Amino acid sequence: MAKKILLIEDEKVLAEMYQEKLTEAGFEVIWTMEAKDGLELARKEKPDLVLLDILLPRENGVFFLNQLRKDPQTSSIPVVVFSNYDDPETKKKSARLGAEEYLIKTDYTPQEIVEKIKGYLK
Repeated sequence: MAKKILLIEDEKVLAEMYQEKLTEAGFEVIWTMEAKDGLELARKEKPDLVLLDILLPRENGVFFLNQLRKDPQTSSIPVVVFSNYDDPETKKKSARLGAEEYLIKTDYTPQEIVEKIKGYLK
């Protein structure tokens, strides 16, 4: 059975590209553009991993992480943050909230992101 990835990314072009790469790698991908929708999907779909952008409309990725960890149904889902927001304080908050890793999008090719996700799901 394919591992399920919840992708939370508000840039449609990027989301479609990552969705395609992850699907080609054998993952089932669910995509949303907003933190609140992501929380609902996390509860409903029980993904194996969340790939989370930080800069989102309305609530940001830190809000999502905080809410995800508070809910016993979703608190153990691994989260990999990937963002171009390279802020030390946001990185610290993400780590405190249990993010596996904080990746800067421009430092990795989409294929390298896919490889990192594979590593977390072994």
